[in-house]
Amino acid sequence: MKKIFIFIAILFILFILLIYWSVSSTDKEFETCTIENFEDLEKVDFQKHDSVLIAASSLYEADAIKQFMQGENYREAWATPVQVPIIYLDTLYGGMEIVKEGGGKQTHSLRVQSDNGTLYSLRSVTKDPQQLIPEIAETLGLENIIVDGISAQHPYGALLAAELSDIAGVFHTHPKLVFVPKQKRLGEFNQKYGNRLYLLEYETEGEKNWTSLNNIKEIIETDDLQELKLEYGEKLNIDRKALVRLRLFDIMIGDWDRHAEQWGWAIQEMNGDMKAIPIAGDRDNAFFNLSGVVSEILTNKNIEPLVRPFEKEVDYMPGLVYPFDRYFLLKTPEEVFIEQAKELQTVMSDEKIDQAFHVWPEAISELDKKEITSKIKNRRKHLQEYARNFYEIIQRKGKLTKPLKGSEELNLNNSLIECFECRDNDQS
Repeated sequence: MKKIFIFIAILFILFILLIYWSVSSTDKEFETCTIENFEDLEKVDFQKHDSVLIAASSLYEADAIKQFMQGENYREAWATPVQVPIIYLDTLYGGMEIVKEGGGKQTHSLRVQSDNGTLYSLRSVTKDPQQLIPEIAETLGLENIIVDGISAQHPYGALLAAELSDIAGVFHTHPKLVFVPKQKRLGEFNQKYGNRLYLLEYETEGEKNWTSLNNIKEIIETDDLQELKLEYGEKLNIDRKALVRLRLFDIMIGDWDRHAEQWGWAIQEMNGDMKAIPIAGDRDNAFFNLSGVVSEILTNKNIEPLVRPFEKEVDYMPGLVYPFDRYFLLKTPEEVFIEQAKELQTVMSDEKIDQAFHVWPEAISELDKKEITSKIKNRRKHLQEYARNFYEIIQRKGKLTKPLKGSEELNLNNSLIECFECRDNDQS
């Protein structure tokens, strides 16, 4: 009997040790990797980790003089390490295949497709403004000022904008912060795109419906929407209330960069008619905080009216009205603007705005929450006034006389320029 007891005890001890070894091995294999120097990225075996502690960029660190001249901006947020999950394309969402390389003038991006056919985009958090530098700036040795201007963008602004979008009841691309190490699935893009921080988000086009809406035929971009309108005429109309709501939301969060290429449209088909519901993409310039002596000169409304810093009050509304707004909202009644402003003021409560910052790491919230919150709440207070002003400027500027950005290759005759004004009584 004693031998049996000893045998059982030994088995029990071995079982406990086996569990301990298993757990300790797992902890060791998947501990967070800390990156203190970007040069260390090449030395790390990321397959032994499930997350990485890393800063977005050390490029924007500045002394007191530089901060005075070029602004404090979001330099600390860029330089503060945050914990980010590591992803591999061959296992993410059943496996991702690269469709093509994309990106605008600053952002490097890859379009990827999941196993079920849903399109996503990997958009770099760090930016490359090289294409924005004019020749004269290079001649005068002023490239640094333009490159440094990226520090006015919040590296994690898109995450907060998405959370606030849910509160506001507007559609967005659901960005998530991820780290993509170098890996076999990146193929020819491994060197350029490996070992970087990205926003993984839905694409603003595709045949798969990833939204919460029903009866969605497809998701398309603005140039395709224009072509679709030519094909279907009055059977296709945009959801103007939703678009007005989104544009007022843009004003609340200080996103001044909302040209036609930064929108998707969910095409909802019901009873033979189609409605285009707007989806906002590319939130790089939400909460744009540009300060400093040089920056204040460059963003003067008489020099660069379209680049508007995120202050407590809107300083120059004409700089926020795009040809996009004149194209889609020219004949939308003023009442729609005021109604949507009132609704936003109601749903965007102080409590919900404060709670939205949970999407940021605590260290980032401690840096920027107080200032950003104060500005959003103050803009909310004046939103009906802004809505009325926004409406009046659209009407005053009137019809477009040239194609929207990104639509230059379309056969934009006069009927297409006016096509979304065809049914003035449709404000759904």
